[in-house]
Amino acid sequence: MAEGRSDRRLLTPFAGELAAEFAGTAILILFGVGVVAQVVAGGIGDHDSIAWAWGLGVTLGVYTAARISGAHLNPAVTVALAVFKGFSWRKVLPYALAQTLGAFVAALLVRWNYAEVLAKVDPGHTIKTQGVFSTLPGNGTLPVTQWGGLRDQIIGTAILLFLILAISDERNSAPLANLAPVIVGLLVVAIGMAWGTDAGYAINPARDFGPRLASFFTGYGSAFRDQYGGLYFWVPIIGPLVGGVIGAGLYQLLVARFLPRTDVPEPGRTPEPAAQAG
Repeated sequence: MAEGRSDRRLLTPFAGELAAEFAGTAILILFGVGVVAQVVAGGIGDHDSIAWAWGLGVTLGVYTAARISGAHLNPAVTVALAVFKGFSWRKVLPYALAQTLGAFVAALLVRWNYAEVLAKVDPGHTIKTQGVFSTLPGNGTLPVTQWGGLRDQIIGTAILLFLILAISDERNSAPLANLAPVIVGLLVVAIGMAWGTDAGYAINPARDFGPRLASFFTGYGSAFRDQYGGLYFWVPIIGPLVGGVIGAGLYQLLVARFLPRTDVPEPGRTPEPAAQAG
C-alpha cells in the first residue's frame, strides 16, 4: 500500500507537466490558428499580423507552462532536449501527445468559432482555406514541392532550436527568466517574417498535425494532402524533428562547448528558486 501511495505521488508531478504542455500548446494555437482564420476568412489583417500573433501566442504559451513543464510546446524541442540536454526519453512521447492534443482541441475551438465565415468564403472546405489550420508547400499557391517544403522545415526548425538553446543557456548571455518567453516569441516572429514562404513555418509537428486532424474531422477531406494532391502531412512532422536535432547539435558544436561550466538546472525544466539563488 505504501508503494502504491508513493507511485501516485510520483505520477502527480508528471501529470502536471503533461497538463501544462497541453494548456501551453492550446494557448499557442488559439492565437496562431485564430489569426490565420481571421485573415483568410474574415479579410482582417495581413502577413505581419499573422507573424506577430503566432509570436505572441508562443510567448503566452511559454508563460503558461514554463514553471511546470519547461514549456516545450513542440515535439521538436522535446526531442532535441532529450538528445542533447538529458531530458528523460520516457517523457518524450507523452509530452508530444499532450502537445498535439492541446493543439487539436484549440483548433477545434477556432474551427467552431469561425464556422460561419469559413463556410461563406469556402463552402466546400477546400484547399482554399485548408491553410487556416495546417501548412502547405508554398502556402498552397507558390511553386514549391514537397521536398522544398521538407528542406524549408529542416532549416527553419534548426534555426529555432539553435536560438532557443542560445536564449535559454544560463552559461551564455541568457535573458532573465521572466523575459525569456518574450525573446522566444520574438524569435518566432522573425522566423515567420523571414522563413514563411516555402512551407508556412510550421516548425512544430504538434502545431501542424493537431489542427490538421481537427480540420479533417470537421469537413476538410483533403487535410492530409497538398495542392498537388500528394500526401503532405508528414513533411511538417519529419522536417521539424530532423531540423530540431540539427539545430541543437550545431549549438552544442559551435557555442555550448566553449562556454564556461556552471551549475545548470534539470534539463528541460525551469530552475527552482533555490537553484536560481545559487
